[in-house]
Amino acid sequence: MISLLAALAAGTLFGLGLAVAGMIDPAKVINFLDPLGTWDPSLAFVMGGGLLVNAIATPLIMRRKTPILAEFFRTPSKQQIDKRLIIGGVLFGAGWGLAGYCPGPMITSLSFANSDIITVVGAYIVGTLIARTLLRAWERDQLTEKQRAERSCIE
Repeated sequence: MISLLAALAAGTLFGLGLAVAGMIDPAKVINFLDPLGTWDPSLAFVMGGGLLVNAIATPLIMRRKTPILAEFFRTPSKQQIDKRLIIGGVLFGAGWGLAGYCPGPMITSLSFANSDIITVVGAYIVGTLIARTLLRAWERDQLTEKQRAERSCIE
């Protein structure tokens, strides 16, 4: 129960920060992404603030043997840059640029409950489901190819 309350507090703080900084306003985000037009550099300070806190806090947190409210640290095991990461980053960036929302501000903006944000969230959910389905099929195909190759080596 304590870990759920901590997650709720962290999420609330994050959402409040997004709202205060104006990151839940798609026009502000789109202006940030338009350096040759109506560029608004203020969101760079928001991102910089997040990076600064992360740069200071992460090494301090990772010195511990275990997290305070979990059994172990969940850190990424994959560290190389591959085609899947690049394609995903390009798709994410395109969606962010077109909609003016990335997932955090998008969820926070649900509090407005207008048709625009509901459409964006719906598209986000559909896109996520399509991506998961395609990735599972691709991974299944890769496994099948690997099994075929192993069988041919044995024969």
